[in-house]
Amino acid sequence: MDADDLRAARAALRATTPLVHCLTNTVVQTITANALLAAGAAPAMVDAPEEAADFAAVASAVLVNVGTVHARTAEAMRRAARSAVAAGTPWVLDPVAVGGLVYRTELATELLEHRPAVVRGNASEVMALAGAGGGGRGVDSTAGADAAAPAAAELARRTGGVVAVSGEVDLVTDGRRTVRVGGGSALLTRTTGAGCALGALVAAYVAATGNAFTGAVAAHAHVALAAEVAADLADGPGTFAPAWLDALDALDGDSLARADLREHR
Repeated sequence: MDADDLRAARAALRATTPLVHCLTNTVVQTITANALLAAGAAPAMVDAPEEAADFAAVASAVLVNVGTVHARTAEAMRRAARSAVAAGTPWVLDPVAVGGLVYRTELATELLEHRPAVVRGNASEVMALAGAGGGGRGVDSTAGADAAAPAAAELARRTGGVVAVSGEVDLVTDGRRTVRVGGGSALLTRTTGAGCALGALVAAYVAATGNAFTGAVAAHAHVALAAEVAADLADGPGTFAPAWLDALDALDGDSLARADLREHR
């Protein structure tokens, strides 16, 4: 990937305004919706089992985030994933706290059968989902992104999709090539829902570009660069969050093209 790919991805997102169907956790719905709107996408939070399949079939992309999952939303996630696959709608799995809790780990493992376009999580979550140990402290990883690189590549090959690992330097792989995305700010980790919003932005970019790898890298670059801008303006996490949303809105293709990308094959 290069600067032109990032410019094109940013232009595509603005031009298409993808509708992202978010089955996400209750803690992060507002920041997720606001991040999508700021970046140029459209959010929808449809998590009733009776509606999830129908909406997944007409959305541009689907996000399944298991952060506060319970029996009813788990069934909605199953139906949405099945419907997305049948309709050719790309979907993203965010395995929040997988490895640390049995119920969500079993659900996320089951959902892998529906071959998500992208799995996006922290290192501990990705390692646990790949069956390579892991299991962080709730939503916090106890491993770095590089430690999860072999597991991420294996999981990508197994699903036929892309796996993105968040960390101080993010890692995106399709099992053959890997891009590391630098930058960002530690204040992202002190902002409730920033990582979950990233999952939704991955879904938006995948829909806009029609390419899971390009979309995942572009989303991570967008979030990282916006975080750098916001951190320069913020006094702490309370002022960082709104500044980050503003930066997500303001960053254009030329700004995104300056992202710190390192590709390996």
